[in-house]
Amino acid sequence: MTVPGDPGPSRGTQRAVEREERAAHQAAERVAAAQQRELLRPHVAEWFGHRVFPAVASGAQARADQLSQTCPFLSRVAERTTQCIKSENSKGVCTISAGSNGPRQDWLVCPHRALDDVLLDTMVKRLFGIAPDVKVGIIPVTNLAVPAVRDRLVEAVQNPAAPRQFITFQQYFGGEISLPRSPASPELSFDATVVEVVADPDGPENAVRLDRYGVIEMQTTDTHGSYRHAVEALRSALDLHGSDFAEQIAAHPEWPGRRVEGPNISNVFKRTFYQVMFKFQITKRSSSAGCILALPRPVWDSWLPFLGNPQIVNMGDGTHQLAAPGEMVDASSIPVPSWIYVFDVDDEPPASGGPTPIDVDLIIATDSPTLSRLALEVAPTNAIGDSQDDDTVLLALHRRVGQFLAVG
Repeated sequence: MTVPGDPGPSRGTQRAVEREERAAHQAAERVAAAQQRELLRPHVAEWFGHRVFPAVASGAQARADQLSQTCPFLSRVAERTTQCIKSENSKGVCTISAGSNGPRQDWLVCPHRALDDVLLDTMVKRLFGIAPDVKVGIIPVTNLAVPAVRDRLVEAVQNPAAPRQFITFQQYFGGEISLPRSPASPELSFDATVVEVVADPDGPENAVRLDRYGVIEMQTTDTHGSYRHAVEALRSALDLHGSDFAEQIAAHPEWPGRRVEGPNISNVFKRTFYQVMFKFQITKRSSSAGCILALPRPVWDSWLPFLGNPQIVNMGDGTHQLAAPGEMVDASSIPVPSWIYVFDVDDEPPASGGPTPIDVDLIIATDSPTLSRLALEVAPTNAIGDSQDDDTVLLALHRRVGQFLAVG
């Protein structure tokens, strides 16, 4: 407020105040920019199943799992406490946070991170045509070594009113189911195989038989470099700051980011595409319920350019289909669909203290011909053009040679 007779602050004082305000604003912008760079830089995001970046899980269960090096996902499937089985340099690393696609995203680097009860239950019901609100029984085949578990399974199978029963095979639970190599076909294995167990009316009392099977494939990510330095930093922090580990990690985000490198995006699509196409084809038979490819959201985002950035068309029933840009979708064109499940890890650890939940973002009905056309026809056309006049390679050659010669 100006007082009559008071000349107010001098011009020099006003300029000094303005300079200080500009300096403070620029300093705040630099801090914000540094924080954004740190947010997008690669970090270990989850360690022994619990968040350490950008939010940090602070519950007692998180500390207990990290101190005991327990994998909560393997433990849940095995129904007993199970330690992480990864090598020392990557022990406990579930996901890597990186801004390789632009925004910060969580890239799965361990397939066991996706051993989520809700996700598995949802996918099994989708494969076998079971309504979402209907209960099913799903157990790993290794649990059948327990007589009581076997008895419960057989009893449920013989009871028409009981939930349908399924057995799963995975790497550390009975081993992956494999296709043997032949002179005319490659050897391939399935990440997870699910088979329904049903009553055998033609067998002796309480006899069971195996019915249709389904296949679930999980795409993880290769990264450049090693996690060793970040893992060592997290271990040291846990040893030194056990009582306030979460607070210390939150205050020092550079620890879970120590010398961590980002995902190898160019390898993500190439490593999976052929196997997925192959498995989508071989599960199109009456003995199979089909195949689901489960993709973390950042992996799906990195796939889109390789598929020509297709339309993702909402079919109005909770599912989607893929089409080239500008094309109409014919729902009847995929009579026996395979599925792509796109899922993501929540940003915030839950109040319950358990691992961060997984959410399904997209359920896409597709098949090998659709993916093949998008990847091998639509994307190449986008890359090089429709005609010789807009041939991207020819234009590049003209530009390079034009530095030295007049070319037509």
